Amino acid sequence: MDVPGIGARETFSDKEVFAPSRSGGSPCSLCKGSRNLCGKPICPLMVKFYSHMTTRRLIDSLDLAGSCPPGVFVGRYGYPKVDIGPLVPPVYGDTAIMDTPEQWVGKSIQEITDFRFGLVRGKFRADVKEFQKAGKVVDYTRELALAVNPLDVEVSFEKKPSGKIVLDDEIQPFGPSGRVAKLDISNPKYDHKMEKAYYDTDLKAAEAVKHLYKEGVLISRIQKAFSVGSFGIGKNRKLVPTRWSITAIDDILGRNILERTKTYPLINEFRVYDWDQLDNRWCVMFLPCSWRYELIEAWYPDTAWNPMGKQVEIISSHEFYEGRKDYAEIGGCYYAARLAVNEVLSQERRQAGAVIFREAHPGYIMPVGVWNVRENVRAALKEKPSTFSTLEQAMAHVGQRMEITVSRWTRASAIVRDFVQQRRIDDFA
Repeated sequence: MDVPGIGARETFSDKEVFAPSRSGGSPCSLCKGSRNLCGKPICPLMVKFYSHMTTRRLIDSLDLAGSCPPGVFVGRYGYPKVDIGPLVPPVYGDTAIMDTPEQWVGKSIQEITDFRFGLVRGKFRADVKEFQKAGKVVDYTRELALAVNPLDVEVSFEKKPSGKIVLDDEIQPFGPSGRVAKLDISNPKYDHKMEKAYYDTDLKAAEAVKHLYKEGVLISRIQKAFSVGSFGIGKNRKLVPTRWSITAIDDILGRNILERTKTYPLINEFRVYDWDQLDNRWCVMFLPCSWRYELIEAWYPDTAWNPMGKQVEIISSHEFYEGRKDYAEIGGCYYAARLAVNEVLSQERRQAGAVIFREAHPGYIMPVGVWNVRENVRAALKEKPSTFSTLEQAMAHVGQRMEITVSRWTRASAIVRDFVQQRRIDDFA
């Protein structure tokens, strides 16, 4: 099988300039501001970004009143003692879209940041295991996470909310924050499905998550309730930092669906689904083979995680049929995309290998959260795919769609190389 980049001497054009993050290139695209791989206490890329932003107080008072989307946030710094509290805008009305990323596909960076930067984070310190004794602020925050509609909220702060806007590749951005002195909420109307899981103190958290997903509850809503300790065996319940809860839910659901996916017959063709959003270009390729999966991201100069680079940074994570035991190098995006892929395969009752090619171009100027990957891969997989009889044809299509060449993608992909070089018996099942 003659695929560019395999078994031949390679030539490089300017289009192919590449510095792999795990072999001497910048660690920024791998770290994404969260792992301090450079050894600096504060991400220098975010410092540079903040310096170019005009920040202002959203309120000039110790008091804030508005309609909570509902939105909540649990921090991770200081764990096991963390900050928990609501996300509240200084406006009343139907604010649900401000914390429902499933509704953001098709929105521009400006639209997303406009309503996210309007959310003020209330912070109240609590122990992750003893949170049920922490008082009304924590109790009300949990009620917000279980609510089905926006709730009117009044917050009194110890000091006026201030600080930088929070940006992170794992979580959705939000605005300034302040320590909560007092919190009041209107009477909530609970989602009866989540309320039932909340009161079932004999139901394991993972089982509650899977049941709620099966019942059609939005992933973003499950994540919020999970983070504030709403599920699980009563004595084992604890707060989970929002960053961790997002990936935990994607992983729990993805692995659960994958158990079924692996039992289905193989697809009988190569497929490529195309999608463009937020100056991100996507190709999702399905291969007619047993389960294996890879996410490959190419970050161009002047993008969120390669703002000062002169070369394209490519990173990837993958798994074969047996799965992986360590955390994916690429981070939470890996699990979000894996879930989206398995949702479609499960609906079709088919099994396949999957390789996701992502190019982040200069218009992607800031990180907006893992939802961007999950929801845009979902959107891509709703499109009609291009179908092919050979890998060469499928990869040629990817090459036409993307700026990175086929040979470069092939060298970066463990799954494509394995498919070409080491055919397995179960590939012919």
